[in-house]
Amino acid sequence: MTDSWRHLPAPARPIAAAATSAVAAAQAHDTAALDEAAATLAALDPAQTGLVLGTAVRLLLEDGHPDGLTADDVRAALTGCVRSWPQADPQVVLWLLAGALGVLEEDGTPGPKPGALAWHAAVLIADLLAGRPVAPWWTAALGEIERSQLND
Repeated sequence: MTDSWRHLPAPARPIAAAATSAVAAAQAHDTAALDEAAATLAALDPAQTGLVLGTAVRLLLEDGHPDGLTADDVRAALTGCVRSWPQADPQVVLWLLAGALGVLEEDGTPGPKPGALAWHAAVLIADLLAGRPVAPWWTAALGEIERSQLND
């Protein structure tokens, strides 16, 4: 974990550190480093990790589509990620997108395993970042989560 995360709440620091490593590995297309970082990320609390990653995905989608997000925009995000990472499972990427947008319909079928979610979230976020740094998005996601929790 780097010192740059000291400003974050204690539970968020390991998530930010592991997610940053995973996204950086995805941006570098370093599969070995991505696998290792995703395993570290998957070992963290899945509810907290999923909330942070999902919020970051939603914020990135909203940033890329300030006039509103359409089904075609979601499809483009899905296909862009899968084209960048042919080994990515489109169903897992779609699951992540639906969850981030709050439209995931859970029918009792178990979701993807934490390792698959962490790996796919890293490549999806890397794809949505399009070369931009990830750190501001963790800060924005955590700020959004804090505002949401304070207003509930």
